[in-house]
Amino acid sequence: MSTVAIVYFSGSGHTHLMAEAIAAGARSKNVEVELLQITGEQIEQGRWQDAEILEKLHQADAIVFGSPTYMGGVAAQFKAFLDAGGSVWFAQQWKDKIAGGFTHSSSLSGDKQGTLLYLSINAAQHGMIWVSAGDLPSPYLGKTDGVNRLGSFLGVMGQSPLNRGGEEAALDEGDRLTAEKYGQRIAEAALRWSRQLVAA
Repeated sequence: MSTVAIVYFSGSGHTHLMAEAIAAGARSKNVEVELLQITGEQIEQGRWQDAEILEKLHQADAIVFGSPTYMGGVAAQFKAFLDAGGSVWFAQQWKDKIAGGFTHSSSLSGDKQGTLLYLSINAAQHGMIWVSAGDLPSPYLGKTDGVNRLGSFLGVMGQSPLNRGGEEAALDEGDRLTAEKYGQRIAEAALRWSRQLVAA
């Protein structure tokens, strides 16, 4: 069975909800899903380390990277995780795996594309196969479901109002559907890629 690993950092819970929606979409295609959360506790003296997470990523057929967008880029905690991938890069352990990415911020733009660009460049450096979002934005072609309402094609973007009062994180319904559809797309790509490799 193909495995999709979703590795992410979430500061206030929104990126976590996106990760769960991607996982739900992927599971609907009968793949195994690993939700792997990066936390500040995994960072010691500025260096990220968690051998169990790395091993699960090595075993996955697809890896989806997720981070909130802070100041136009990935969160520091997630950057520490990506930087720790230097040894993975040297050994080419993620080469030819399917890859994708998602992000969330409180403003409509928030320069979220900067985060997706960073994630896709990181995947390219590892020799991974990047999967785009693949959905036209609402309301094109009469769509009213809110899917890809932010018009992102490189990966998936989500947006929720700034959470100032400690209220529970919530996702826009269109963003949740977008994330679910992306999970399905990633799973389909992983299944197709695995079959082609076996056939070869």
